[in-house]
Amino acid sequence: MTEIITADRKMLELIQLAKTVAQSKATVLIQGESGTGKELLANLIFENSTRSTKPFVALNCAAIPENLLESELFGYERGAFTGAVSSKAGKFEFANGGTLLLDEISEMDIRLQAKLLRVLQEGEVDRLGGRRPIGIDVRIIATTNRNLAECVKAGSFREDLFYRLNVVNLTIPPLRERMGDVHRVSEYFLNHYSQKNSKTVLGFSTEAIQLLDSHVWPGNLRELENVVERAVITAQGTQILDKDICIERGNLSATLELSGSASGVELTKHDRNWAPGQTLNDIERSVILEALQYHRGNRTHTARALGISIRTLRNKLADYRRIGIHV
Repeated sequence: MTEIITADRKMLELIQLAKTVAQSKATVLIQGESGTGKELLANLIFENSTRSTKPFVALNCAAIPENLLESELFGYERGAFTGAVSSKAGKFEFANGGTLLLDEISEMDIRLQAKLLRVLQEGEVDRLGGRRPIGIDVRIIATTNRNLAECVKAGSFREDLFYRLNVVNLTIPPLRERMGDVHRVSEYFLNHYSQKNSKTVLGFSTEAIQLLDSHVWPGNLRELENVVERAVITAQGTQILDKDICIERGNLSATLELSGSASGVELTKHDRNWAPGQTLNDIERSVILEALQYHRGNRTHTARALGISIRTLRNKLADYRRIGIHV
């Protein structure tokens, strides 16, 4: 059974809602940033549905070339196009009686969206080159990392299909909005990859935990999993140290903006033009002090926004005090 590890109130409420709607036949639209666990939630819905003993078929709309996606979805008859030497059922037929997950549906070509809408409305599918429609009974779960309502406004997604999919909308919050889950999920990945790699890694050092907690995780759970997997593989002892944690810091301004938006505050970007005689240390010090002021002296929030550990921030501030800067 699918297990979603969380103690976050919003996530727990979302999981409960997902289990409730699982019992219905309604189409479900799952939205959220890349790496938040949309497919995991889709699996949870399927396992708690009345269709759990029937097929569960997943199709990534972004991973298949546009000219092949139609035949993958709807199937084709022999001779429908060059190379079609035999008939083939599509994903809708394979999922008949069960559930079809359309992952990253926002990447589907708008022409194909019209055909998908007809299938959802009529409950039947036409194979390419087919002579008659084939009746199907499929529950649709769609996922996207984009805002479909904005895609509709931009003209890249059909409004009628959006409403057809958006019967039940489940939006997964990004990891930066449920930071209390970072340590809990990290422990899960640690145990998983320790067993997978036949290693005895029992936990994280205090500094490693602080480093994980200070990052804003733009890649969400997928990024966290990759970081912990690498740390388990490279760890020399029974404990993961901060030196084992390899995190891409990314663009500092983007990190600051991301942290600000997570707390509902919009940061104003300031131009930081280099001035003659100004060193890299001067620029770094200016950025750190600006971030500290923005977060009203809260070192935990400041370190998290900057993508550094609490210890690193503390050492930097100590250096500034030694040269006479009041912090």
